[in-house]
Formats: sequence, C-alpha cells, structure tokens
Amino acid sequence: MSKVDKKIVSKVSIKPLMGYVLVDPSGADTKTASGIYLPESAQEKPAQGIVLSVGEEMVFDNGKTLKSPVRAGDKVVYKKWGGDEIKVDGKELKLVKFDDLMAILEN
Repeated sequence: MSKVDKKIVSKVSIKPLMGYVLVDPSGADTKTASGIYLPESAQEKPAQGIVLSVGEEMVFDNGKTLKSPVRAGDKVVYKKWGGDEIKVDGKELKLVKFDDLMAILEN
C-alpha cells in the first residue's frame, strides 16, 4: 500500500456493517485508447477501487460465517453494478457486499 493509500484509509470515519466493505472507486477513463476524449455521460463507471474499511464477518441464519476476503488497502474488482454509492465529505465512495467482490488486483 502506498503512502497516499495509507493516508486515505486512516481518514475514513465510516465503519461498514457486517458483510460490507467501503471502497474508493478508481476514476473513470476520460480518454479512449485512440486518444478521443469522452464526455462524462459516456464514461463507463469504474468497477475497481481501493478498500478503505471492512465490516465484520457475515453470519448466516444457519450459524455459518463468511469472513471478508479483503482487507483495508487492497485494490479490488467488484461487479459493475454492485454496491451502493454514498458521499462522504464530498467524495463518492461505494459500500460493496462481500458477494459483489470478484478479485484482488496485485501489483
């Protein structure tokens, strides 16, 4: 995790509830591979970002538990339309269910 990531993670004032992680989405691409700039309405929503905070393990009705597959600082890929957007101090973040996480990106 870089110094910038640690700074963002340490400032988070939201603790997700069980079964959720708080993600800072990566910015959308503003330019195509061929160099054409995209208007905001045509930009695709990012489906990856940095985990800022992790909720408690999920407990099912049958008593089984599901621990978070990620930890704060991990760069993750989540389902394109997964998660709920929230605004904290003017910054858009996402609350994503454990089930909507698809991969951890390694550098």
